[in-house]
Amino acid sequence: MSDSTHQPLPQRQFTHLRGPLGLSRLSSAAADLILLGDLTGRYASGSYTRLDSSGRAVVLRANRQGAAEHGPRITAAIACHVARAGGTGDQLTQLLLHPEHEGGRHTRHIALRSGQSRALDYIRRVWDSASEAVSTTRALESRHDAYEILAALRDRIETTPWRGERGRTALRVLRAHLNFAEIAGGPLHHASERQTAEQAGISRTTLRVVYETVLKPGGWLRRLRVGHGREGSTWYLDNGSTPSHGAPTSLSRFRTTQFPPDPALEEWTTPETATTADIDSTVLRHLMGHDAFAHHGLGSAALMIISALHQRPDQTVGELVGTSSVSRATTYRTLRRLAEHGLVHHTGETWALAPRALEGLGNSLPEADTCPALEPAHGWDTVAEQYGTTGLATQRKALHAAQRAAYREALNRLAEHRSRAVVIVRDGRQVLVPTPRPDEVSSAWHTSYGHILDPVTGRAAPDWRIATDGRLILITPADQRSYDELAAVHAEALSEWESAA
Repeated sequence: MSDSTHQPLPQRQFTHLRGPLGLSRLSSAAADLILLGDLTGRYASGSYTRLDSSGRAVVLRANRQGAAEHGPRITAAIACHVARAGGTGDQLTQLLLHPEHEGGRHTRHIALRSGQSRALDYIRRVWDSASEAVSTTRALESRHDAYEILAALRDRIETTPWRGERGRTALRVLRAHLNFAEIAGGPLHHASERQTAEQAGISRTTLRVVYETVLKPGGWLRRLRVGHGREGSTWYLDNGSTPSHGAPTSLSRFRTTQFPPDPALEEWTTPETATTADIDSTVLRHLMGHDAFAHHGLGSAALMIISALHQRPDQTVGELVGTSSVSRATTYRTLRRLAEHGLVHHTGETWALAPRALEGLGNSLPEADTCPALEPAHGWDTVAEQYGTTGLATQRKALHAAQRAAYREALNRLAEHRSRAVVIVRDGRQVLVPTPRPDEVSSAWHTSYGHILDPVTGRAAPDWRIATDGRLILITPADQRSYDELAAVHAEALSEWESAA
C-alpha cells in the first residue's frame, strides 16, 4: 500500500486473524494504527514527525526528545482499543506479534532483542494498565456527554472541602482549568501557566506549588504534554481520586510543638470543617481574578464565604464553617472584614450578603447589626485600593506579556540562525532535505573579508557574510562553522537529495 494514503482497509483483509476479536470489530482508526502504525505522529511525545504533501513520513531532526516514547505510546493505545472492544490479553498479544502489523514493531523489537518471555511480560503489563484505564474512564461519544461530565465535575468541586490557604488557592486554579475545559468542550484542554495564573489571580510560583502539592497528587489534573513555543500545555481534568479530595497535606501538623488531643479527656479530634462543602463556583470564577481578592487583600477565604452565602443565604457561623471549608477563627475574621465594607450583614446569628455585594457595593441596612460609622464599599476597585492591592493583576499581565515577548524573540533568533533541518525516511535511511537558499549576491555589495554592504545604509552588515559559493549566509555567535563547511554541507545534502529523488 502506498504511504500517501491510509484509508481503512477492506474487511476481507482481516481474515488472517482468527478468534472472536478481529480488526473488523475495531474502529477504522484502531485498525489503521495496528496495520500501518502512527503515520501522523498523533501518539508522539513531541512533534518530531509528520507527513509531507506526498504522504511520506518527515522527521524533524532537531526535535527527537519524544522518539523513545513513541513505541510504548502506540502499544498502550492499541491495548486501550482492544480493551474497549471487549478483547483479551491473548488477542492483544496476537495483534502485536503479528509480523505484518506495523503497530507491533516496538513489541517485536523487544522480543528480538530480549527474548519472547520479556516481550510477553511487557504485553501483560501494558494490558493490565489499559484494562484499568478503560474500566475507570468513560468514552465520550458526543459533546453532550462531555458537558455532562464537566457539570458533574463542577458539582464535585463545589461540594469538596478545600481546607487551608493552599487548598483554597488550589480551588481557584482548578476553577480556572474548569473554565478552560468548558470553552474547549471537554476535559481535554490547553492552557499555559501564565494564562492560568492570570485567571486565578495568583503568581506563577504559587501556581506551580499547588500543581505539585495538591492538584496533581489529588488526581484532579493531569498534564499530558508540556507546552512549547506558542502552544500551551495539554491538560486533562479528572475527578480527584485521593481520599483527601484536594485538601493539602500540612507538614507543620506532623511537626507541631503542641501536645496531641487526649481521647480520655474527650478532646476534639475530628476536623473542624465538615466533610462536604456547598459553594457556588461560578461566583468564585468571576471574582477570583480581581485585585480585591489578592493575598494581601480580602484573600481566598472571602471568596469562599461569599460563594457559600450566595449558594445558600442566611447561614450561621457554624454552618459557614462547614459549607465554606474555612476554619471558625478565619470565618469570624473574614466576616468582620466583609461587614466593615457593608458586603455582608447579620441579623441575630445568621449572616447574608448585601443586595449588590457581588458587584462590590456595600449596603448598611438599618435593621442590620452593623456599625453605622463605617462607610459601605463602592466597588471592588475601592476595596482593593483600601488594601493596597490595586494594579496587581495589571502588573502580573504586563510581566507575563514581557516574558512572552522575550521568549518569542529568542525563538525568532533561533529560527533566523539556521532553519530546522528536515529529513525524510526512505527505505529505513534518513535523507536530509536541503533548504532553499537565496540568489547570489550582487558583486557591488561585496567587501573585503566576506562582508556585505547594506544597500540602504551603505555600511557593512555585521551579521551577514558571503560564503565561498557566493551565497548570502546569516552568521550569529552560535554558528562556529566556516564558509567552506557551510557550502560543503549544502552541496552534499543537495547531491544526496537529487540521487534519492
